[in-house]
Amino acid sequence: MAYLDETTLETLNFKSLGLNVKISDKASIYGSERISLGNNVRIDDFCILSAGDGGIELGNYIHIAAYCSLIGKALIKMEDFSGLSSKVAIYSSSDDYSGNFLTNPTVPQQFTNVVNGPVILRKHVIIGVFACILPNVEIGAGSAVGSYSLVTKNIEPGVIVSGVPARFLKKRSGKIFELEQAFLQSENLHTQHIL
Repeated sequence: MAYLDETTLETLNFKSLGLNVKISDKASIYGSERISLGNNVRIDDFCILSAGDGGIELGNYIHIAAYCSLIGKALIKMEDFSGLSSKVAIYSSSDDYSGNFLTNPTVPQQFTNVVNGPVILRKHVIIGVFACILPNVEIGAGSAVGSYSLVTKNIEPGVIVSGVPARFLKKRSGKIFELEQAFLQSENLHTQHIL
């Protein structure tokens, strides 16, 4: 996988750009002026990030695996240490499928009923392959969403959910928060040693 070099990343005019950001040269970025990237972010091949008015905010230590889509008018936010497995789709906008309105972006707005709402993944959220997250969803810190799941409602912190629609399976270990602290301490010691 080839990544965009630092000069190219700077020409994309992101709202903010952290250190050690790796974006595949095969990824597609739209609305970069509304995208904030933290430190240690990696976006793999064939991902689409299309930021609407609400923007896209990626924290620190974020991984977005191949073929993922982050699309919509409202905010999409991934907090530190969250990640997406391959082919995850996050939508902060969605058409009305009831049949009472026309659908798709080629139709004038007065004939559609698009729902826009933020999607927020709190710290240490992991989303399994082929999962889909729809607008107006917050996934609580430390939660995991199983592969092929459909998330249409908020998920509480520290749980594992799966299914269509996603349902509670069991609690998830909170050890990830202890490991985060140990990791960050080791990073600080490493940085101090270099200086």
